Amino acid sequence: MGEESTRERLRGDEAESSPYDTLLVRYGELALKGKNRQDFERVLLARVRRALEGLGPVRIRRTFGRLYVHAPEAVLVEAARRLERVFGIFSFSFARSAENDLEAIRAAALAVLRAEMARRPGVRTFKVSARRTDPRFPMRVPDLLPAIGGYLLPRSGGLRVDVNQPDLEITVEIRPEGTFVYADRIPGPGGLPLGTNGKALLLLSGGIDSPVAGWYVMRRGVRVEAVHFHSPPYTKPEAKDKVLALGRILASWSDEFSVHFVSLTEILLALRESVPESLRTVILRRFMMRIAVGLARERRALALVTGESLGQVASQTLEAMAAIEDAAELPVLRPLVGLDKTEIIERARKIGTYETSVLPYEDTCTLFLPRHPKTRPRLAEVRAAEERSGLDIPALVDRALGTAETVTLPAEFGALSSAPNVEDDKGLSSYL
Repeated sequence: MGEESTRERLRGDEAESSPYDTLLVRYGELALKGKNRQDFERVLLARVRRALEGLGPVRIRRTFGRLYVHAPEAVLVEAARRLERVFGIFSFSFARSAENDLEAIRAAALAVLRAEMARRPGVRTFKVSARRTDPRFPMRVPDLLPAIGGYLLPRSGGLRVDVNQPDLEITVEIRPEGTFVYADRIPGPGGLPLGTNGKALLLLSGGIDSPVAGWYVMRRGVRVEAVHFHSPPYTKPEAKDKVLALGRILASWSDEFSVHFVSLTEILLALRESVPESLRTVILRRFMMRIAVGLARERRALALVTGESLGQVASQTLEAMAAIEDAAELPVLRPLVGLDKTEIIERARKIGTYETSVLPYEDTCTLFLPRHPKTRPRLAEVRAAEERSGLDIPALVDRALGTAETVTLPAEFGALSSAPNVEDDKGLSSYL
């Protein structure tokens, strides 16, 4: 909600009844889709329905360009909190619904104005904005604004009108399905609905970057599972717990989230004895890529995802990335490649992973870090080092895959006792 949380949004209304009975949900990027727009909207509607399961008397309605969530006042705040984690939603507003009748619209606008004045004691000025998409409504916007504003002004308790920089803006949308009055736009995560762009496998280290990378790919509509490489007994059990905690946070943006734990102990010990120390990190990451590809194929994932950011550490130079990706037989997505650490940390804080990521438990790569890693390895020398090592690479990869243990974490908002009633003015109810 910008600078204030959803829970704070209605705090001022707790002492007296809130006027809001609807969440008006907007989707941005979906509106740019062509013939497949309805497919994306269908998935978004299903995602919203899934997120709101268990809340009780909730009714979801879809019209052209909008979703509406109708619920009792006590349910709206929790519904809003859940919608903040539904990819594909551009923004939403707490709204008061009304008939497409001037007197009903005035009454709804006055209720919203008074509620917002109670919630924001510092309000001194206001304005009214309007949008009319119902051609049957008899008044045009230039006539509607003074009709509503002129009604509100003498009932506003001394507020002044400021059309340029008001403290409070009351917006009225007159649509064929009814009128909706609101005062705020609460940002959603944007992007595309989860499930519209296939599945990918995230290499989840437990640090700051990889959970953020997973979140960004999920935001593009990709379902994500994760693989975490550990090396018992060299890594502590607490490191595994940390990764599961990160998985639970990512699950709250999804239906569920699967984490696959794969042991690298045998490979690490073999590399320590058979490859040059300066190339150990690059060759280890090549093994990770091979293992991840094998697991991705088992899980029907179409790509790998990493948290690499160009130039951040020794293994994230262009030369190192090229040498590592050479071992992958699937596309490697790097959504953080152009971000600096400050930007990544900022996003980690916003999505809720930062505090867990900085817990002091070392991962496999940290424990076996060489003293002087080669920052710009040539692919030919890396391949030659693997060849000289005498290692049976396919066998090591197969044995590592054999150690895989899978933990599937349920979404924070899982299916509970009751599902919301879905009304679809565009004929999508049959999909659900």
